[in-house]
Amino acid sequence: MVIRQHLIDPEICIRCNTCEETCPIDAITHNDDNYVVNVDICDLRMDCIMPCPTGAIDNWRMVTTAYTLEMQFSWEELPEQGSVKETGGAQEVSQTPADEPVPQPAVESEANKILEIAHSGEGKVLPPFSAAHPFLNVYTRERPAIATVAGNFRITDSGSGSDIHHIVLDFIKTTFPVLEGQSIGIIPPGVDDKGRPHVVRLYSVASPRDGERPNHNNLSLTVKRVVVDNEDGRFEGLCSNYVCDLEKGDEVQVTGPFGNTFLMPNHPEANIIMICTGTGSAPFRAMTERRRRKRQANDSGRILLFFGARTKAELPYFGPLMKLPDDLIEKEIVFSREPDQPKEYVQDRMMSRADTIAKWLDDPDTYIYLCGLKGMETGVQESLASICRSHGKDWPSLAREMRQQGRLHMETY
Repeated sequence: MVIRQHLIDPEICIRCNTCEETCPIDAITHNDDNYVVNVDICDLRMDCIMPCPTGAIDNWRMVTTAYTLEMQFSWEELPEQGSVKETGGAQEVSQTPADEPVPQPAVESEANKILEIAHSGEGKVLPPFSAAHPFLNVYTRERPAIATVAGNFRITDSGSGSDIHHIVLDFIKTTFPVLEGQSIGIIPPGVDDKGRPHVVRLYSVASPRDGERPNHNNLSLTVKRVVVDNEDGRFEGLCSNYVCDLEKGDEVQVTGPFGNTFLMPNHPEANIIMICTGTGSAPFRAMTERRRRKRQANDSGRILLFFGARTKAELPYFGPLMKLPDDLIEKEIVFSREPDQPKEYVQDRMMSRADTIAKWLDDPDTYIYLCGLKGMETGVQESLASICRSHGKDWPSLAREMRQQGRLHMETY
């Protein structure tokens, strides 16, 4: 029997964990080297295909005996298409001559039908209809762009436990096109304990498409220094500490850009509901600044921001955000650990604005974006469901419709 096996290309994969988080049946797992697909669990439902920023997830082989998890964990590149036979209890791959067709099932399998639907675009999260066309994967780990650090500024209070930096990267004469909502990859210098280059880390772009400074070939990032103290000692995030310690004039290897759905609608009638915590504010800073620079007096589109942090001192961009006019963006800022104040989360504040949200949901020009810690997603979904119930709407069906129209986007980590 010939089967089509789903595999992940280790040469392209940047270990962003998107596929594992997306898979609803836990068919994807990883070790220190590779992300892999368990053929015994995977039912080819394709939820993981679209969110992958590099396309590493979209690889397949026709095989007679499946590649095991152990084999996938150990390889550094995908095997060529061939036939698989068992020899002495181990699986051995033999090459199929170029002029010999790969064996195909006599009857089209259900897997092939699913694949056809997936690659045709059905069921995918779509970008807004008015979003600009994104450039993708222009620069790779093997051929990165070189950017120069133009500035590195801490944007949370020095006394707070959250060390978040705003970093400006200048590409000088290198073309690096990005759109609001896209991400770039940073390659930390050096090698891991196996002598291989460190994997790429993704960061959302915090500046609009025409640059941190208008009409300059630069962009900005919002990066939190990761330091965790536990009983096993101190863990410091490799790339986050590298980026937060960059100094003006340092050169950085950059890949990307990535992301073709979490994009900003370009038409001025679009209403945008932004929901975020911490560094999840990065793409919304980009979108808000784009709207500020482009808006005209008669533009009808509005922005409503729900932004959560533990304390005011830990909220990035607090000062500049407070200076933005209300006719550009309505700001709902909430804190869960502010002294002498009750705990409040973004989903709680959303409930207090239920009538406004319900009214916006009636408008087909309303777009919802969520970006931040994965733990917030459930609470936000529950609030949206509750708001819909109290206003005669059904959130599951509305959410499905909005996704199909490119109006609902959720990126959590």
